[in-house]
Amino acid sequence: MRIKEITKILEDFAPLSFQESYDNAGLIIGNKDDVLTGVLITLDVTEEVIDEALELGYNFILAHHPVAMGGVKRFNGNNYTERIIIKAIKNEIAIYAGHTNVDSVMKGVNGRICEKIGLKDCKILDPKKKELFKIVTFVPEAHAEEVRRSMFEAGAGHIGSYDSCSFNLQGQGTFKAGDQANPFVGEKGALHLEKEVRIETVVPAYLKEQVVSVMTKIHPYEEVAYDIYPLENNYEQAGSGMYGVLESPEDELSFLRRIKQTFGAGVVKYTRLLHKPIKTVAVCGGAGSFLIDRAKRVGADIFISGDFKYHQFSDAENELIIADIGHFESEQFTKEVFF
Repeated sequence: MRIKEITKILEDFAPLSFQESYDNAGLIIGNKDDVLTGVLITLDVTEEVIDEALELGYNFILAHHPVAMGGVKRFNGNNYTERIIIKAIKNEIAIYAGHTNVDSVMKGVNGRICEKIGLKDCKILDPKKKELFKIVTFVPEAHAEEVRRSMFEAGAGHIGSYDSCSFNLQGQGTFKAGDQANPFVGEKGALHLEKEVRIETVVPAYLKEQVVSVMTKIHPYEEVAYDIYPLENNYEQAGSGMYGVLESPEDELSFLRRIKQTFGAGVVKYTRLLHKPIKTVAVCGGAGSFLIDRAKRVGADIFISGDFKYHQFSDAENELIIADIGHFESEQFTKEVFF
């Protein structure tokens, strides 16, 4: 197996286009064509992690946090980031980060937190916007099924828990082939009328080019007519944070004690108790204070995350409990996701 094969697996699971603008996910160091000798999975890349990879003879480190988030202008070994980069390059060790893109997918960081807590009916707390497109194409009736199936297989037509979703309308298309054309049907220079099916289906942005490529390859026409429209719909399959419900309501303190134990937190900092059972739980791995209002909006009884600043606890406003379990504690199970 080569490095590019494992990066494809990772990016099929959590597309790089899902990462936040400030992030640096993907293959940070290394040659994608190198043969893979082994994978070391970690939350953070430290000098000790590089040493462990060398000991094991592994040339691929898969981390949650990027070794460098901003630009690195010098490689003098004056800080740990520079030393890690120098050591990795010198020893031909590839470093890959799956960060906010893995935070964003249903079965990623937040999905694993929901699983550990035992939440059901889980949904994305803040779905991605401007991520969906509608592709429309026009196909001769006899070829509609084949083209439609190829688009579905390439990733189009997913709406929530449903796949193979499309709308199909029969009609009549017209065209006139020029002298240099090689028409599938009709004669050069003559107006042709063809019974066609208008196929409409949705596709997320990261699969758009793939679906168009497959569609145009399978489509029988020499020149394929198709339209792509941006949609305002939220993409409910990816985004920030998640929320779900407990199988049975739990007492607030009992739930907080359980969370402390589950995540191995030395301490859980939480806002005023509301003296009502906890049923709906919102979560966000890492630093999730930007989602407090979203958690309120979905009716969460408690919002679990890390890195809340002093004044942000006041944003609970007795509408929900904010529980800070710590940044590391909330993301520690990311290694299980990668594994």
